[in-house]
Amino acid sequence: MAKTILIVDDSSSVRQVVGIALRSAGYDVIEGCDGRDALGKLTGQKVHLIISDVNMPNMDGITFLKTVKALANYRFTPVIMLTTESQEAKKREGQMAGAKAWVVKPFQPPTLLAAVGKLVLP
Repeated sequence: MAKTILIVDDSSSVRQVVGIALRSAGYDVIEGCDGRDALGKLTGQKVHLIISDVNMPNMDGITFLKTVKALANYRFTPVIMLTTESQEAKKREGQMAGAKAWVVKPFQPPTLLAAVGKLVLP
């Protein structure tokens, strides 16, 4: 059975590129256009990994991450932050909120897939 990954990014082109890379690697993908939209997609189903942007309208990625970690079904779901933010303070904030990895845009799909492979066990 394929592993499911939730992509959360307000850029449809980023969701498309990430989605293509993940689907070609055999993952099922759910997409959310911001934190609030993504929370609505978390309906109790098993999600093996979340990849989230930081800067989004309605609900930013750090707030989304904190909210997800408060949900019993998703408390232990690993999260990769995929963002243009590269400042150490922002990375620390993400880590404190529960992010397991931080990938800076622009990114190479093989780099992202390597990070995914470390967090989604077969």
